[in-house]
Amino acid sequence: MNLMLQIWGGYVRLTQRWPGLAAIVPFIPVLALWTAVSEAGLFPRAFFPGPADVVRAFFTLTYKGILPDYLQDSLIRLATGAAVGVAIGIPLGVLIGTSRWAHRICWPVLLFFQAIGDIAWLPILLIWFGFGLTTMTFVIVYTVLFPVVLNTVLGVESVPRDLSRAALSLGASRARVLWEVTLPGALPNIITGLRNGLGYGWRALIAVEMIVGTSGIGFMMFDARRAGSTVEILLGMIILGLLWYIVDAWILAPLERATGQRWGLVTS
Repeated sequence: MNLMLQIWGGYVRLTQRWPGLAAIVPFIPVLALWTAVSEAGLFPRAFFPGPADVVRAFFTLTYKGILPDYLQDSLIRLATGAAVGVAIGIPLGVLIGTSRWAHRICWPVLLFFQAIGDIAWLPILLIWFGFGLTTMTFVIVYTVLFPVVLNTVLGVESVPRDLSRAALSLGASRARVLWEVTLPGALPNIITGLRNGLGYGWRALIAVEMIVGTSGIGFMMFDARRAGSTVEILLGMIILGLLWYIVDAWILAPLERATGQRWGLVTS
């Protein structure tokens, strides 16, 4: 018992000194199990490669320049689609949340199109725009848009009306009330919408790259299926998980903490 406590204490001290270890340690049992199963020869190596094979594939594709190019294409597409989706989604959500007329007009339309999945648009998008960047960008924007809009509306509507009335009675303009009362109050929900929207957009990007793409991580995985290269498919899956973890843990979560704490809405 004392030995376990000492090990746990050492682990806590290490993770406090190097916080990155807390994210790596949980994967050690997974890697150990993966290595054990692959080395045991239960499955043919071509169907179930080990971690070392995936690492070798990573360095090979990186050396050839294939992986960096595909990764760059995927990230640029996601950034472009997400930027457009956010630029439309937040103002639209604020409008719907602050205007009863806008809510009555837009809400039924919003719910109608929300029910139509992003991939359901692909057949008609392929007829309209063909196999190209426009089709992929449309799908990403469409996927990012709804979580951002719906969470922004929820955030705006959750701000107590008395705060706005109090600010107006003290002489603040409606624009100032929107900027200094409504938006800060809605910020936690807006950030939640951004996190969900980018996560859904990332998944949609991989799916659409598999279907209509000629480059990107999704295309690499689908092309590897045709070549029977299981190791490249696993490499693509690992890259997807790592990238999203980095984006969420290093960019979105700190942004949420910084903005929420800035306005006194998140305490930890």
